[in-house]
Amino acid sequence: MATTFCDITQAYGLKRYHFGFRKSTCSVEKVLFHRRDRGWLQCKKWHQYDQHVSCARGAGLSTSIIGEETQEDISRATLIWRAIKLPIYSVAFIPLTVGSAAAYLQTGIFSARCYFVLLASSVLVITWLNLSNDVYDFDTGVDKNKKESVVNLLGSRTGTSIAAYLCLALGFAGLTWTSIVTRNMRSILFLVCAIVCGYIYQCPPFRLSYQGLGEPLCFAAFGPFATSAFYLLQGSASVMGHSPLSGTVLSASVLVGFTTSLILFCSHFHQVEGDEEVGKMSPLVRLGTERGADLVKVAILMLYALLVAFGLSKTLPLTCIFLCALTLPMGNLVVRFVKDNHKDKNKIFMAKYYCVRLHAMFGVALALGLVVARMANATAFTSRPIFS
Repeated sequence: MATTFCDITQAYGLKRYHFGFRKSTCSVEKVLFHRRDRGWLQCKKWHQYDQHVSCARGAGLSTSIIGEETQEDISRATLIWRAIKLPIYSVAFIPLTVGSAAAYLQTGIFSARCYFVLLASSVLVITWLNLSNDVYDFDTGVDKNKKESVVNLLGSRTGTSIAAYLCLALGFAGLTWTSIVTRNMRSILFLVCAIVCGYIYQCPPFRLSYQGLGEPLCFAAFGPFATSAFYLLQGSASVMGHSPLSGTVLSASVLVGFTTSLILFCSHFHQVEGDEEVGKMSPLVRLGTERGADLVKVAILMLYALLVAFGLSKTLPLTCIFLCALTLPMGNLVVRFVKDNHKDKNKIFMAKYYCVRLHAMFGVALALGLVVARMANATAFTSRPIFS
């Protein structure tokens, strides 16, 4: 407007006043007229100040609105991908693979048919775990703003619940069938214990995850219970029916349970406020994200310290130590990422996926080390039995 005013005064031959141009943060040119009337000049300055403030507020508001729209504008395909949680299914793959590798180390036996039946059954059980978790978190209000919740996506709590328990029934049927075929019924007791851990973790009336007990239950379910059960199922009935659980499989199961619990722990970093609002006292709600980041570092150090201790005590072959040590860069990445981003809810969301990568890489390295040890020696690896 100031530039237009200048053009008009020049066109009509009016007296030209001295003026200067000043560019504001809104890229609008202002004209400051030098007049003797200081009162008029003071009013003009206050008017310009108001324009600056209004424009700055408008710019801030626009940025805020755009930021909100960016967060809100998430495609349905992305939400579905998050709801499926495909990377999380490594928690079904790793205990089975490590348990099978431990059985191969002891007996030299591996059944591909048994492996894939157990894998399909495990995936179904994990699907039940994820779906029922969404159902009960919907009931308590934890997932009211979670767009990738299956219940929110489908708009049906009942349908999600039915699908969850159908998956559990099919998965448990597959596990039971395999136990009967292999004639090793001890394994089904371990698997029942693992499923019970999953139930009391999230389902009423227990909901022990709200008391901060999710990580210990996760450790027990996917570590000693599931890994040991798969070890028994993959071995020969004539061998496993009379041999005790060895220190090798229990040591391996401890490491598997450790990395699995780390996934669960890091999955709560971005939802501390929401958990606290509904009274879900997860470890991160109790500790805070800063101390939680320190705990992640301690946990990673303990993971590799246990690995070395098991190797030195000869409960795990040295091949496991060497191959698992190759995952150290991934462990370091988890520590650095959590430390740098634990206060940023948008970035720390990815922490659990980095933990999934560590879990998968460490588990595969552990299983490969067990297999290589057997192939290199062609004899059973001797480890002290724990109990029969």
